[in-house]
Amino acid sequence: MTFDSIFQIAFFWFFAILGIAGGIGLITQKNPVMAALSLILNFFSIAGLYLSLQAEFLAVIQILVYAGAIMVLFLFVIMLLNMQDEQNQQFDVMKGLAFLLGLGFFGELLFVFNSFMGKSVSGAFPLGKVEPIGMQMMTNYLFPFEMISVVLLAALIGAIIIAKKHSYK
Repeated sequence: MTFDSIFQIAFFWFFAILGIAGGIGLITQKNPVMAALSLILNFFSIAGLYLSLQAEFLAVIQILVYAGAIMVLFLFVIMLLNMQDEQNQQFDVMKGLAFLLGLGFFGELLFVFNSFMGKSVSGAFPLGKVEPIGMQMMTNYLFPFEMISVVLLAALIGAIIIAKKHSYK
């Protein structure tokens, strides 16, 4: 086994275990904000798994769309509803979560830098362009793409209905 294959296997297992830990944290947290942060950890670990599959475009989209935009909406809805008061928690959990997120980000950076060592940027990724992915999404996978938009629209309408039920004084 070469160093690259050992590194790739360790990289995969690190992000697989991190994803499982994020999923367990998501379902065991009582505080909805902490559960959303566990979901962010899970999204970053999925991006790391995409990087281990050499799907850099999907990893970046995973971070931008899910860990960024979608989670901002989730946190906005959670804080808008304000279902329960914040509980006093120790900062040890937060520091541990921040350390794991930082370690995961550092691992992704190492993987990207390792994959670019000695390669020229131009023409290095002929299959990683956006156009073939867009063509597949708008031809072969048009129905699932549109169903995702319907599900997101239903979630948005549900959040508005739940938020309107509360009377604000």
